[in-house]
Amino acid sequence: MSEQAHSPSAVSARPRNRVVPALIGTALLVIGAGIWLQFFAANPAVSQTTNEAQNSRGAAPGAGNATIVAKVNGQAITYDEVARECYNKHGAEVLDNLINRAIIQQACAEKNITVSRAEVEQEVISIAKKFNLPLDTWYQMLESERGLNREQYHTDIIWPMIALKKLAGTQIQVTEQDMQVGFERDYGPRVKARLILVDGNIRQANSIWEKCQATPDDFDRIAREFSADPNTRPLGGVIPPIRKHGGNKQIEDAAFKLRVGEISPVVQVEQNRYVILKCEGHTEPVVTDIQTVWTELYNQLVEEKTQESVAQIFENVKDTAQVTNYLTRQTTGPQGVRPASGTAGAGTATVAPAVGTQR
Repeated sequence: MSEQAHSPSAVSARPRNRVVPALIGTALLVIGAGIWLQFFAANPAVSQTTNEAQNSRGAAPGAGNATIVAKVNGQAITYDEVARECYNKHGAEVLDNLINRAIIQQACAEKNITVSRAEVEQEVISIAKKFNLPLDTWYQMLESERGLNREQYHTDIIWPMIALKKLAGTQIQVTEQDMQVGFERDYGPRVKARLILVDGNIRQANSIWEKCQATPDDFDRIAREFSADPNTRPLGGVIPPIRKHGGNKQIEDAAFKLRVGEISPVVQVEQNRYVILKCEGHTEPVVTDIQTVWTELYNQLVEEKTQESVAQIFENVKDTAQVTNYLTRQTTGPQGVRPASGTAGAGTATVAPAVGTQR
């Protein structure tokens, strides 16, 4: 089980106030998908020519620019020195971003999809309106809290978001069932609980469970001693209240069967990973009538489904992209991940399609 699956965040209620996570609108999906294109406005990388062999070894290519950008007691610091330092420190990240940019651009070009400046500006206006903020205030907040100026926000965040939405090309549908599930998830009752995570075999899990059953009042001490979850162990296993439809059905099913003070059976959540819960109470529903939050919930679910669609379309175009990353010395794609060819040129014709981003 991943860290997320057993940490407090995995079984906690999703905050209903989404102003902070949605600070840059639907584009958070772009960030989540690994498309944080800080350098989206940068020029495309030049074609491999005389520096191909050097690039294939992961060495910083020489820019040949001796422009002096600073002097220290008469000693010059050139553009090349600054560029080399930036390359060494941030080259892999910047290259990854440029690869993502090219993937999106080429996919759009293939389908004759364009995103106009007017569309970008209108999207920003719409996002600002969602938070009842004047446009200037919205830009000021982005710059102060996220370090994004207007142009960076347009090119790094909004453009790829709109482009991926157009590539997805699907009309989002929210069903009655979606609404009910979302309502239970965000507004329904929760189970207050403590959790012990066991990394090991079922015998170890059963042994810890027996200790809990023998001295249920010592559950917090047992959690501090035996739980494998570094986030909850110091807290005696305390986790945020468990909600329905939060992402881990095994834990949810076990939690909602418990009465106050009861300890769950050993719950297997992954191979060689087990969870033991102790119920410490139940919360009341935040809202009992779905109609009172219908519009807010509907818009939220549309946003979530849009993000899922955008993430999926990026994965699809990424999987079919043909990329050779000489800096990381890898090629990835449908035929798997393997080292990039040691030299560029004719050898690159046999390299499998690759994508520079890590999943």
